[in-house]
Amino acid sequence: MNSSIGAIVFVSTLIVAGAVAAQGVLVDAAADKVIKKFEAASCDQLKAQKSEPPSEKEKIGLDLLRDDPKARVAFIDKIAAPVLNKMFECEIIP
Repeated sequence: MNSSIGAIVFVSTLIVAGAVAAQGVLVDAAADKVIKKFEAASCDQLKAQKSEPPSEKEKIGLDLLRDDPKARVAFIDKIAAPVLNKMFECEIIP
């Protein structure tokens, strides 16, 4: 009986670890997409996009980031420098 409990705990741990790893992959992919969007866009395009509402995918991503502080930190840490540099270059931020 102890070995079956140990196996259940082990499998449960693997499932949780897999979910956390998958979420990390999703956060990295979303961050890469945002970075590429900012790198490829002209300043005029970025200024125009600023007033557009978020897409359904973006809303889902934003909800994930609101609900998961660790995912939010990882996302912001990855996009902060390239996005803010582009915004500064485009005079979107002072």
